[in-house]
Amino acid sequence: ADVAQLVAVLDRLVRRGDAVVVIEHHVGLLSVCDRLVEIGPGGGDEGGCVIASGTPAELALDEDSLTGPFLARALEQVRPRRGRRVKKGAVG
Repeated sequence: ADVAQLVAVLDRLVRRGDAVVVIEHHVGLLSVCDRLVEIGPGGGDEGGCVIASGTPAELALDEDSLTGPFLARALEQVRPRRGRRVKKGAVG
């Protein structure tokens, strides 16, 4: 419920014309972003490199992305199935 509320607030900011940058690990939130930049591959001294970037769907297919497999599952959950419509901003 918290993520859905956060997505609604961020969506209002974007519709208003504001740029929004979020640093997050929640796959449901990541799946509704316009563009992602994945930095890694680890933390601290083992991180800091861009390892993947693009839309959530592009990262879901990117073999270099550590987040990609999780995004693929999240995106599969929010994809419409035969006649079902998914509300804009739906979070899986």
